[in-house]
Amino acid sequence: MTESSQDEKIKILTYSEVAEVKGYVGNFDVTIRKKARYIDETKCTGCGECIEKCLTFAPNEWELGLGKRRAVYKPFAQAVPNVPVIDREICGYFTTGLCNVCSKICEANAIDYDQKEEYITEKFGIIVVATGFDQFDTSVYGEYGGGRFKDVITGLHLERMLEPSGPTGGHAIRPSNYKEAKRVAFIQCAGSRDEAKGMPYCSRFCCMYTAKQAILLKDHVPDSQSYIFYIDIRTAGKGYEEFYKKAQREAGAIYIRGRVSKIYEKGDQLVVRGADTLTGEQIEVEADLVVLAAAAIPRDGAKELAKMLNIPHDAYGFFAEAHPKLQPVESVTKGIYLAGSCQFPKDVPDSVAMAGAASIKACSILSQDELTIDPKIAYVETDICSGCLNCLKVCPFDAIEAEVVNGREVASIVQSLCHGCGNCASTCRTKAANVRGFSDDQIYAQISAPFSAVKEKRVEGSE
Repeated sequence: MTESSQDEKIKILTYSEVAEVKGYVGNFDVTIRKKARYIDETKCTGCGECIEKCLTFAPNEWELGLGKRRAVYKPFAQAVPNVPVIDREICGYFTTGLCNVCSKICEANAIDYDQKEEYITEKFGIIVVATGFDQFDTSVYGEYGGGRFKDVITGLHLERMLEPSGPTGGHAIRPSNYKEAKRVAFIQCAGSRDEAKGMPYCSRFCCMYTAKQAILLKDHVPDSQSYIFYIDIRTAGKGYEEFYKKAQREAGAIYIRGRVSKIYEKGDQLVVRGADTLTGEQIEVEADLVVLAAAAIPRDGAKELAKMLNIPHDAYGFFAEAHPKLQPVESVTKGIYLAGSCQFPKDVPDSVAMAGAASIKACSILSQDELTIDPKIAYVETDICSGCLNCLKVCPFDAIEAEVVNGREVASIVQSLCHGCGNCASTCRTKAANVRGFSDDQIYAQISAPFSAVKEKRVEGSE
C-alpha cells in the first residue's frame, strides 16, 4: 500500500466513495464524493500529536469494538495516507463547541474545522470492482446467546486478538473478565449453509482459518485446548488437507462432527451443548471462549452499487460475472471487471488470482488505440424511426440515447455499450430497431432454409 501511494501514476482517494458512474468502456465519467476529514492532507506531517492529545474516546471499528480509539484517529497504524481524520459525530468541537485541543497543538496548522466534502469527477477507461465482503450478524442465533454472552465472539474478533499489534497484544482473552482463554470452542457455519436463519451457501474459507486459529492459539497458550464443532470439513486446495491435519495432530484440536444446539452459562464458564453425529451421543463442552465462524455476506450497499454500475447481482447481492467459466472476472458491462469476494466468498489465493486476471484484462483494453466490438449489436434505421423512444426505456444497458437527425428526434445506439440483447428490436413498433444478423427477414430465412432443402431433394427424387 505504501509503495502504491508513492507511485506517481497511482492516485489514492481515501475516505471517499463513488457517487455516480456514467459513460462506457474507455470513457467512464465517475463522480467521487470525497468526505471532509477536517485535516488538510497537504499540511499534515503525520506526527500524531493530535491523536495523543484528543480527550474523546469511542469504540474502535477496526478492532471490532475490542478497543477504543479517539475522535482524532487513523483506522490502523499502517493506514495510507499517514493522515488522521476527525470523527464529527463525537468530536468535542462539533458536539459542544468547547474543545479545540487538536487545533491548538498542531504545529503544521493542518486542522480545518470548516472543511467541506467535495465532489470530484474523473475520467477512467476501466473499472475494477473489489468491494470485499461483510460478516454475517450472528446475533440471530438465540441458541448461541443472541449476542448476550460477551465470551461468544466471531473468528474476526479472535483474529484481532491473536495479532501482536492488536487490542490484546496477541493474547486470546475473555472479554467478560479479561482473563486468558485456555479452553476454546469453535463453531463452524454460523450463518453459512443454513437456509432457515442464515445463508444457504458455504463461505469457503472458514474451515481453513479456524484450523489456523487453533494452531496459533496453541502457539500462544501451550496448555490450551480447542474444540471444533463442524458439519463437514471443506479443505479443497493445495496443502489445505495437510494443514487441517496439522491442526489435529500438532495443535491437538478436537473435531466434533455435529451442530451446536445451545450455549448457556455455568458459573463463569460457557457450556456448549451439541451432538456428535459420528458416535450418536449428546456432548457438552465447558469453554472459556466460544468462537463463531460467521458467514461471509455481500458488503452493505452492494446492490445499490450494482445498479449504479449497471451490472447484475445474484439473490444475495454478490456481483455476477459474464460467464462462470469463460469470463470469470468480467461483468456483462464492457470495461467493468470483478476481483475478490465482491463476486462470492474467496480465500487469499483465489482473490490474488482474480486480481491478477482483472488487471491483465484491463491492460489488454488500455493498451489498444481502438476497441474491437461484437458485430452482433443493435442499429436504428433513422429514416423510419418514429422518435417514440420506447426502446430507450427498455434497454438494460443504457445503450440508447436520443439524437436529432434532419430536425427529428430519433433513437441512436451507443455501440460500445450495446450487448445485442434485442429488447429494442422487440419493442420497436416501426421495426426501425434491429440487431445485426438477427433481422426478421434473416431469422425467417434461417427457419425456412432446412425446409427448402428438403423440398428440393423431394423434387429431385420425383424426377
